[in-house]
Amino acid sequence: MATPDFIRTLRAFAGHQLLWLPGVSVVVFDDEGRVLLNRRSDTGKWALIGGIPEPGEQPAACAVREIHEETGVRAVVERVLVVQALKPVTYENGDMCQYMDISFRCRAVGGEARVNDDESLEVGWFEVDALPDLGEFALLRIKQALSDAPTWFDPTSFS
Repeated sequence: MATPDFIRTLRAFAGHQLLWLPGVSVVVFDDEGRVLLNRRSDTGKWALIGGIPEPGEQPAACAVREIHEETGVRAVVERVLVVQALKPVTYENGDMCQYMDISFRCRAVGGEARVNDDESLEVGWFEVDALPDLGEFALLRIKQALSDAPTWFDPTSFS
């Protein structure tokens, strides 16, 4: 994920200390029910499309923007799937971040799936029963997107 300019500015003052940041991730389906994924250039692993909203940008607008920027696909947001505080991450350069992820189910409405920026090595549509190796993060969101269940949140946070 490319680092937005506003985070670079924050890092100039905050150094490597933990930043609490918003994030979005998306499960995009086409008319055939396939899921859009990208193989990330930073990890080499297949993943859901995602990114960080710019200051003042609405999360759903960020989701649509990130889909197009990373894959060339145009999409519309259908619903919120998951809202989850993720575990802190420490990057190779020592920067620490923790993300509040808002995940959306989206439907493709145009464009051609392709590598559209330097954040992806590959982009492709996958049948839900033939997904590449994905982590629990993506699998939970895909499962939620395939169901009619209400928005998922961690119920243990209320005990």
